[in-house]
Amino acid sequence: MDDIRAAVVTISDKGYTGQREDVSGPELADLARQMGAEIVRRSIVPDEREEIIRQLVCLADEMEVDLVLTTGGTGVTPRDVTPEATRAVIEREIPGLAEVLRFQGYRQTPLAVISRGLAGTRGSTLIVNLPGNPKAVREGMDTLAEILPHTIQMIRGEHTEHETT
Repeated sequence: MDDIRAAVVTISDKGYTGQREDVSGPELADLARQMGAEIVRRSIVPDEREEIIRQLVCLADEMEVDLVLTTGGTGVTPRDVTPEATRAVIEREIPGLAEVLRFQGYRQTPLAVISRGLAGTRGSTLIVNLPGNPKAVREGMDTLAEILPHTIQMIRGEHTEHETT
């Protein structure tokens, strides 16, 4: 993921207030760095739809990052609003990314299917929701490692021709 500017956003009420250590955010940032991304921002926001929207819009429109990876808020509790906030921000959904995360997650634990995470683009920024569990973050990034660089190149308009083997 050469020359990819990325941001990691942890969505957690307890992480935001300091009641719980954010483990998933640093893990996600490290995994993105290992894939070659430069992490230009890491933040924690509460499980509040408008706060999440504000953060995603800032990262995409003002900072013009290539990739935003979120962790947390993708489940089915009343406070889990990351997918709704993401849906309000993205212009084009990429359902296959979220589907492959759930599918591969299911291979590890059947509970992965209740994750409601989304993926899509806003302008030239790719936004991907991952669960808040550090193990799920690692598994998700393993799944996305080969997919993200190519997806970002395509969003940029690079390598748009399909290669034949």
